[in-house]
Amino acid sequence: MRRDDDVFIMGEDIAEMGGSMAVTQGMLAEFGPERVRNTPISEMAIVGAGIGAAMQGMRPVVEIMYEDFTTLAMEQIVNQAAKHRYMSGGQLKVPLTIRTQGGAGWSPGAQHAQQVEAWFVHVPGLKVVFASTPSDVRGLLWSSIYDDNTVLFFEHRVLYGLKEEMPDEIEPIPLGKARIHREGEDVTVVATGRLVHEALKAAAAAEQEGVSVEVVDPRTLQPLDEETIVASVKKTSRCVVAHEAVTRMGFGAEVAAVVQHQAFDWLDAPVERVGSKFAPIPFAPVMEQFVVPHDSDVLDAIRRTVGRNGR
Repeated sequence: MRRDDDVFIMGEDIAEMGGSMAVTQGMLAEFGPERVRNTPISEMAIVGAGIGAAMQGMRPVVEIMYEDFTTLAMEQIVNQAAKHRYMSGGQLKVPLTIRTQGGAGWSPGAQHAQQVEAWFVHVPGLKVVFASTPSDVRGLLWSSIYDDNTVLFFEHRVLYGLKEEMPDEIEPIPLGKARIHREGEDVTVVATGRLVHEALKAAAAAEQEGVSVEVVDPRTLQPLDEETIVASVKKTSRCVVAHEAVTRMGFGAEVAAVVQHQAFDWLDAPVERVGSKFAPIPFAPVMEQFVVPHDSDVLDAIRRTVGRNGR
């Protein structure tokens, strides 16, 4: 925003309050109310205004307070933002970034903790980002803002406390490029969001058992870096996919399909999937933790896929 006057942000309570998670604190003071805009409580209006501004040449970043509330803007996202560039034969561009956050971990209840990223991967015309570290968020957000298509940018609320050393200059990260967080030889774990960190814990525990685990974070779900994922699985011959969303029709199902189609002859065991139990996220902390996956669930999946080959 310091470099480009075409970039502005808007959303519910993002100005004086700094957003529900305090992500935009201080921005009103620096950029003023024209570029840091509070909006009415209407997700459809927020996204619709963003679409209009994007088609007029601006590069808006709109915030949907909880990703559960994208349901209220589905018509605008799925039928308008995703379609205009195609239906105009490329004459219109919709460089809109929709930031949203969600996930379990602090007992927000069933209507404020869902993980719905897979819905949008299914829609042609949208790009979908799900970053898991501060440096990835910064680099991918830059690339999302300067992409000429609409990007859904997912963040997990329990990762907001992560800290990382950053260079002064922003280093853009291309959309569609996965990150290998840990090299390994025996099992590939493809993980997203919070489960990247759970997978890293599980990989450290597996190492104590003599199992070398490679952890891959796709970072962008659409476009998907199939090449990096498949190359990793061909190296390790085993694959576990982990995300916080439920496994039924989750993003992991697509990864499993890609792996089994492109690396079937290299697999020494079926692909394992790790995700939440098929239930609304409970409000009670104990029940919430029971429903969502943890490092122990990833470790169990690693053990299963290795054990199936007799090791």
